[in-house]
Amino acid sequence: MTTGYRIGIGHDTHRLAEGGPLRLGGLDIEHDRHAVGHSDADVLLHAITDAVLGAAALGDIGELFPDTDEANHGRDSAEMLQLAYGKVVEAGYSLVNLDCIVFVQQPKLSSHKTAIRQRIAAILKIDPAAVGVKAKTGEGVDSVGREEAIMAQCVALLIQTKE
Repeated sequence: MTTGYRIGIGHDTHRLAEGGPLRLGGLDIEHDRHAVGHSDADVLLHAITDAVLGAAALGDIGELFPDTDEANHGRDSAEMLQLAYGKVVEAGYSLVNLDCIVFVQQPKLSSHKTAIRQRIAAILKIDPAAVGVKAKTGEGVDSVGREEAIMAQCVALLIQTKE
């Protein structure tokens, strides 16, 4: 068997609205704003889902879980990620690591990053050491900085496990 590596990138942005909590990385974080979306609007899990699907050339989150399907209204993004990653494994790949960035002005995420990493690892059944999570602000200059939006990006590295 030849060993191959595949890299995927995921990105997601959601508008923020009054009222909390903020769903991020599969956790509810206390905040006075929440992300608005068709599902539970977890930008980090959506970016991860797109990254792993893209690395395996299996499409994207919108193809697998279209917002035109009422079954996806309010859907738990952790469930969506598990289903998507199951397709990646079926296609013959395994996750090596994730490197993610969350762009949000508030709340500050430094005290939440370990719990977020552990939750993502639990969802994917991988070692938390394989999950990197960083946080950046918008420095007040864009929709993130003005606290109008939250954004996440993620890079996923897969290794081929079967031909």
